[in-house]
Amino acid sequence: MDIIEIHCTVPNKKIAKDITKILMKHKLAACVNMIENVKSVFSWEGEVCEEKEILMLIKTRRTNYGKIKLVIEDLHTYSIPEIIALPIIDCSEDYLKWLVKETE
Repeated sequence: MDIIEIHCTVPNKKIAKDITKILMKHKLAACVNMIENVKSVFSWEGEVCEEKEILMLIKTRRTNYGKIKLVIEDLHTYSIPEIIALPIIDCSEDYLKWLVKETE
């Protein structure tokens, strides 16, 4: 089973909660962590910018990536949202079973 963690930064709690609510309702994710007060420094249109954001860590199956990407793009306020998928190369057998069950 291919499982992944998707990283997505959002500007505020409302957007994080709105995205999470849809992902959980449609069983697209087993778990979403929301880490507040992340300081992001990035280049945008020739300027170095610094923003406080919320980092979302979304645990799911690889087959759900496309649908999750569409949800994020639909609800996000950034013109280019961060949507990065990383493979989970190992985890406990119990966690894997739980993740699969929660995303069926």
